Parts: sequence; structure tokens; C-alpha cells
Amino acid sequence: MRLTMDPKMLRTLMPLALRSVMKCNAPDAWRPLAFRPAVQSFTYPKMMFFSGSSNVKSDSKSQAASNDSSGEADQEGKPPSDEVEKKLREELDKAVTENATLLSQSRDFEDKYKRALAETENLRARLTKQINDSKLYAIQGFCKDITEISDILRMAIDSVPKDQITNDNPHLKNLFDGLTMTDTRLLQVFKSHGLTQINPVNEKFNPNEHEAVVQQPVEGKESGTVIFVTKLGYKLHDRVIRPAVVGVAK
Repeated sequence: MRLTMDPKMLRTLMPLALRSVMKCNAPDAWRPLAFRPAVQSFTYPKMMFFSGSSNVKSDSKSQAASNDSSGEADQEGKPPSDEVEKKLREELDKAVTENATLLSQSRDFEDKYKRALAETENLRARLTKQINDSKLYAIQGFCKDITEISDILRMAIDSVPKDQITNDNPHLKNLFDGLTMTDTRLLQVFKSHGLTQINPVNEKFNPNEHEAVVQQPVEGKESGTVIFVTKLGYKLHDRVIRPAVVGVAK
């Protein structure tokens, strides 16, 4: 028995059958040539699509970089904003304040340095004077003691009666001459070491060098004049080591 199909029905069913074959997972060998996938024809456009996207990305990156560079150039060319100007002004004020502080400290240090230098110079001068004085007056104690010997020698000379110093009494004469020569030489030695006698007879009374033990009126003498000396004084250079004991007219 042979089946026959209406041509109209065949034309209706044929597209449906072909559509079902395309949708199924049948191998390419079963599919008609017209409905096999054109792999090569789709591969090239796909590759072109991806390469185009990469070009688009690179173009977008270069454009962004150019925009950034142009933005930086625009910012460099623009004047500083109020915030930047305020910050710079604060830094300037801070620098000026620090400079003033440093100048004040510098003046204080300079003043302290000058004061310390002056004190050091005064101390040096004082120490130098003390050293020189110690050299000059190192024998002050010895001189003060030896003046007592000179007083005794002078008392021995004054105690000899002048009327008995004759050639008829050679021993007394020789003794007196020896004492006189010793006293003269002793005064020379005193002078060579800066020790001098103070014998202020008929001079004005000086309280720095004289010690008054009596005041009495004397005719023909001005008040305050030394009229006699009971004990000679001595000076070592400019320093009085023993004042002269005197009587003063009033």
C-alpha cells in the first residue's frame, strides 16, 4: 500500500521539519549544507570585535591620560586658591615669629657673653694685682719685725753722750761710729727693698700715715702740724706697715 501526501501539506510540514533538525543536537553530517554553522565566517568578525574593543579601551585610556595632563597643566597655570594662600601666609607668619625669637635669644646670649667677658677681665686684673702685690709685699712681715731692730739700734745711737765722743775715748768713739755705719747701711738695705722711713716733723698731720698721741698748743706752729715724733713709721712701697707715732699742735 502506497501512501500519498497532499503537496500543500508537504510544503507546510517541510519548514517545520527543517527547523526541528536545526534545533536538535544532530551532527553536522546529518544537517543539510545550507544549515551547517559557518564557523570561519563568524570567527573573523568575532576577532575583529575583540580587537576593536581593545582599541577602544586603549583609546579611552590615552584620552583619560591626556585629560589628566591637561587638567594638571590647567591647575599649574591657575593662580593659587584661597586655602593655599592662607597656608602660605601661616607659614610665613610662623617663620617671622621664629626669626624674632632667635634674634631675641641671640641678643640675650650676646649680652651674657659680654657680661661674662667683663667679669673674667675684672677677675684677671684682680688676680694679676694680687699676684703683683704678693710679690711686692711678701716680705711685709719680715720688714715689720726688722724695723724693731732698727728702732733699738737708733735708741743705742741716741743714748751715747755726744760730748764724750772724742779721741780721748777711742773705744766709745769707735763703737759709736760702728753703730752709726750699721744704721746707715741698714737704711740703704731698707730702701733697696722698698722700705722707707716716715719722719713727719713739721709736716701736716696725715691720719693714713700718722698716729697722734698728744695735742698741745705750740706758739708759731699751725694747728695740725706735727711737732715731734716719738716713734718712726715705715712704708713698704705704697703700703704703710707701721704709722709714725707723733704729737700734733693745736
